[in-house]
Amino acid sequence: MSIWRWAEHFEAIPEKARISLGEGDTPLIRSRSIGPAAGMPRLFFKLESTNPTGSYKDRFAAAAVSDMIARGQGRCVATSSGNTGAALAAYCAAARIRCQIAIVETAPEDKLRQMLAYGAELYRVKGFGLDPQATADTFALLQEAANQPGAALQISAFKYCPMGMSGVRSLALEIAEQLPEVDHVFSPAGGGGLTLATAQGLQSRPDTAVHCVQPAGNDTIATPLREGKLAAREVDCDSRISGLQVANVIDGDAVIDACRASGGDGHAVDDDFVWEVQRRLAEEEGVFAEPAGAVALAGALQARANGEIPEDGHIVCLVTGSGFKDSASVERLVSDAPCPIVEVQDLSGALRR
Repeated sequence: MSIWRWAEHFEAIPEKARISLGEGDTPLIRSRSIGPAAGMPRLFFKLESTNPTGSYKDRFAAAAVSDMIARGQGRCVATSSGNTGAALAAYCAAARIRCQIAIVETAPEDKLRQMLAYGAELYRVKGFGLDPQATADTFALLQEAANQPGAALQISAFKYCPMGMSGVRSLALEIAEQLPEVDHVFSPAGGGGLTLATAQGLQSRPDTAVHCVQPAGNDTIATPLREGKLAAREVDCDSRISGLQVANVIDGDAVIDACRASGGDGHAVDDDFVWEVQRRLAEEEGVFAEPAGAVALAGALQARANGEIPEDGHIVCLVTGSGFKDSASVERLVSDAPCPIVEVQDLSGALRR
């Protein structure tokens, strides 16, 4: 199975050009602990961490690289905070396409190693992803490079790459198939492409509200949506949640329109709360997520605590990436947990406690 079973919902890509590493058809599991404890007995997690490179970005890369194959393009010029780069590097490796990636300054080392393992050429750019001007300048240079013959710009945003992002709609189509009665979907957002693709994929379901959740330190979309504004805004990002540090608007305006049309809202959550939810996902649900993968659940818990979603709703939170993507965040979770070396004779007593 792959995203290509939904091909009629994407931009047109010839069948002979389609590439797949087995992305898509990810599990939707019911919360056994966190949801019931918070008054959400019908809470579900969409586990995108089970994709080939460990995040939902494989859906983007499969469509984007397939389009490059169809066009005969042999050079991928891209930008990433981590997961997009890993996905593009993997699919470009499979297609034998050169992959050059400009990386945000704060990208986790684990994600950089994954990209390098696939053979990508990486350039970490100072201020990129944090400062709006540095980010805009980087995008401009990438666009210039991508205008050369045989090259293609791949940025996981509808503003830049609608072909690749059309593949992300498969996530929403799977949710509708797996849980036809879904009432609310909570999606994390940096630039907003995932949230927009989710809303588009559920557009035919007027009773399903799509909510945009952002770290408070990168609140380009969530608060403007909540306050009834028509447009997103640039910010000076100070969030430490890797993958969601996108200081520019990108797809933000379209996200506001799409979420509002669905009946969804915006939710800004603190970094410390996200890390707490990341810990709870692992300890209480057995779900190993990177911090960005815990943002949607943080938003849902906050919305429920504020009485903004009903107890009887069918709620889906997108868990967008694996905990293996960000070992620094895992170290934060377990730094105080003991793992002693004991003598064999002492093990018996320890196990009897």
